[in-house]
Amino acid sequence: MKINTDGVLLGALAGTAEYSTILDIGTGTGVIALMLAQRFTYARIDAVEIDESAAITAGSNFKNSPFADRLTLFSVGFEDFFAGHPDRKYDLIVSNPPFYINSLQSPGVKKNLAKHAEDGFFEGLIKAVASHLTENGTCWLVLPLETAELVKTLATQYQLRLQKVINVHSFENDEPHREILALGFDTSQSEEERLVIYDEPKVYSRPYQEVLKGFLTIF
Repeated sequence: MKINTDGVLLGALAGTAEYSTILDIGTGTGVIALMLAQRFTYARIDAVEIDESAAITAGSNFKNSPFADRLTLFSVGFEDFFAGHPDRKYDLIVSNPPFYINSLQSPGVKKNLAKHAEDGFFEGLIKAVASHLTENGTCWLVLPLETAELVKTLATQYQLRLQKVINVHSFENDEPHREILALGFDTSQSEEERLVIYDEPKVYSRPYQEVLKGFLTIF
C-alpha cells in the first residue's frame, strides 16, 4: 500500500490556493504529504499515521526529502492527535481513509488498519475536521461511492458544505468508482468534474497524465 492511484490523485488535485497549514490524516508512507509539500511551497504540513511501521517509513521519506523542514510526522491516530492539539487549525486537511465499513475483515492487522473502518470512524473524522478547519479552509477526501454518500450526509450535520466533486472513472464509458470530495464552510454552489484514467487497458489518458506528470517519472 505504499503508492496507489487514490493517493496520488488526492495529492495532485487537493486544494486550489496557497496554504500556510496542511494536515494529512493517515499519511501511510507519506506520499500525499510529500506531494502537497511539492505543490504548496510555503505550507507547513503535519502528517498523522497510526500504523507504526508505516510511520517509520514516512518519517524516513520526510527526512530524506527536499521538504524536510516543513514536514512533521505524528505517529498517532487522528483522535489522539487532535486531543493533544485541541486549538490547532488548518487551511487544508486531506485524507485517503479506510473505507470498507462493516465489510469482511481481511487477514493481517496492518491491512485492517489501512482498509477497514467501523461505523463511527467517519463521523469522528468529519466532526474533527469541522472543528479544526480554518474559516476558509477545505477538507479533501478520496472515497468509494457508497462511502462518499455517507460522508456527504455526515458533513451537513457539522455545517460542512460540499464544494467540489471529482468523479474518477477507469474508462470513458465506465461508471465512476471513486469520488474526490472537497468540503468546507463556504455555502456557494458546488462544482462537479470527471477524470478518466485510461483510454484503453494499460494506456493512460492525456488528462490523467497531465494531472500527475509533475510527480510520476513515467509521464
